[in-house]
Amino acid sequence: MDKLVISDLSESDFDNKRVFVRVDFNVPIKDGAISEDYRIRRAIPTIDFLIERGAKVILGSHLGRPRGMEISSLSLKPISVRLSELLGKPVKFMGKVIGEDVNATVDKLKKGNVLLLDNLRFHKEEDENDKKFSKRLASLADIYVNDAFGTSHRKHASTFGMASFFDLRLAGFLVDKELRFLTTIRETPDHPFVVIVGGAKIKDKINAVKNLLEKADRVLIGGGVAYTFLKAMGINVGRSITEDDMLDWAKTALKIYGDKILLPTDHVVAEGFEKRKTCMVVDEEIPGELHGFDIGPKTVGKYASFIKGKGVIFWNGPLGVFEVDDFSAGTTHIARAVALATWRGATTVAGGGETIAAIRKAEVLDSEITHISTGGGALLEFLGGQELPGISILNDKHDYKGLLYSVTN
Repeated sequence: MDKLVISDLSESDFDNKRVFVRVDFNVPIKDGAISEDYRIRRAIPTIDFLIERGAKVILGSHLGRPRGMEISSLSLKPISVRLSELLGKPVKFMGKVIGEDVNATVDKLKKGNVLLLDNLRFHKEEDENDKKFSKRLASLADIYVNDAFGTSHRKHASTFGMASFFDLRLAGFLVDKELRFLTTIRETPDHPFVVIVGGAKIKDKINAVKNLLEKADRVLIGGGVAYTFLKAMGINVGRSITEDDMLDWAKTALKIYGDKILLPTDHVVAEGFEKRKTCMVVDEEIPGELHGFDIGPKTVGKYASFIKGKGVIFWNGPLGVFEVDDFSAGTTHIARAVALATWRGATTVAGGGETIAAIRKAEVLDSEITHISTGGGALLEFLGGQELPGISILNDKHDYKGLLYSVTN
């Protein structure tokens, strides 16, 4: 995964060049207001770096799933406003992605200017990796940069198709950092290596879990994933969410890796989201009419005892239905335990959209986690050993000298 990074080039390589940067500005927007700008902020170092080197920066991103339709609520215009504030300079916004108006605007860009195109997915050709659309996007720039790790598992026009039209296909700082941390976790993690797995489904992360089980010293399981494992052990989980088609796999995993896997021993239960008069903590088994919605206090204490200030800790998926206050305590305590482990010297990595939201709710600062991955599906596919198209298309660093000589001469 040793990919060519923007910092590998000299300052003159970017001077007065048009640089297309695929960013991931897929952030929550309601009534025109951005409620969480983490992904925007993560792109700032790459954009600043290019501005300082005299590049003409063209940014492309998707937002939501408009499926080829122009939907005003999914326009990137509010993002251009926030980006201008973060950069401390105006960001030109195009209400389009391709066309003569876009070409004319790009032609007028001066060194250090930043242009943000509108939602790439307003064109169905983006998702389809259409060759003609890819070529039109590529015609806007001289150099291609991928700084959108979270979409790199998609073989789309902006993450794969257009890159093939460039000689220089580089990783931005965000992508470079993601690859460095996640490659270490996938291949050579320091020990003790503790993995925290939550969320609703095993199936969504099966390959990643398989890989991590082999390398981990301890795997702490919560969320809906835990109830499938408990059911596989013959423990009554009441009406809790389970994946019955994964029971055989869970039984096999417990047989092979049972000494590593820790499961909840108490649970916060209730009749349902709306009917919470029966909200209580139960030990071991869950009565038949109740749902398990969070790990209990005994489990929190047990799990926290393995989250210490040594080695590596990787966390994906909340340990309960953290969005509801009655069921958020387990996830909140684990988030704060991970933060404390960081201060004590552990390398802590967390990823996935719900995990990031849980970290926010727990009021844990970005600086209290060594690395927060912007990837969801991309994170899990990478840890599962799959090739990400948006990464594989980038230049390898070992081609550096010959490539730059041919491009710049």
